[in-house]
Amino acid sequence: MKEEFLIFQKFNSESQAVEIGNLLKENDVEFLIENISINFDPILSNNDFGKEYCVKIKKDAFEKANDILCKKVKTEINEIQDDYYLLSFTNEELIDVIEKSDEWNKFDVELAHKLLKERGNEITTEQINELKKQRIIELSKPEVGQNVYIIIGYICAFLGGLLGIFIGWHLLTFKKTLPNGNRIYAYSENDRKQGNRIIILSGIFIVIWILYGILK
Repeated sequence: MKEEFLIFQKFNSESQAVEIGNLLKENDVEFLIENISINFDPILSNNDFGKEYCVKIKKDAFEKANDILCKKVKTEINEIQDDYYLLSFTNEELIDVIEKSDEWNKFDVELAHKLLKERGNEITTEQINELKKQRIIELSKPEVGQNVYIIIGYICAFLGGLLGIFIGWHLLTFKKTLPNGNRIYAYSENDRKQGNRIIILSGIFIVIWILYGILK
C-alpha cells in the first residue's frame, strides 16, 4: 500500500508553501503542495486573500521536517525587528506559544524559546517533551459540539437528500492529523455511529422517494 501524504503545514500564500517545499527538497524530503481553498472568487484570483495552501509529507518525515525548519528559523531570529509583536508577550504567553506550537509558525516558536532563555526562564528538554505529550493528549480528544450537525444530517436523510450521505460519511470517516503525524478519527465513537445511521437512512429514503416519484 502506497504511503499517504499528510498535511504538515498550511499557508495563506502559495509562495510561502513553495518556499518550504524547496527547503524540504534540498534536504531530500518528499512533499506535495495542494491548494485547499474552499471557495474560489475570480475577483480575488490575483491575490492570496481567502486562499489556503498546504504542504504534505509522509508520516515518517515529520520529525526530520520539523528539525529542518527549526534550524532555518534559528538563523533568522537575529534579524527580528524591534517592534515584532512577540516581544511584548509575557512569560506565560510565550510558554503557551511553545505548548501549542502546532498553532504557530516555527519562527514564533523558536523566538519564544529564545526570549524565555534571555529572561532567565528557559524551558528544559524534559519540560518541552512533557508539553508536547500533553498537547498530543489534548488534540487526541474527539471534537465536541456535533449535535446540530447530526440533527441536520438526520433531517437531510429523511428528506432523501444526498447531503445526508455526505454529512454521515464525514462524521463516520473524517480524521485529523496530529503534530506527530498520527491520524485519528476526529469525532467520538457515538458521533461516528450516528454518522453511520445517517448514511443508512439516507440510502433508504432516497430509494423510497424515488419509488414514490415513479408510482405517483
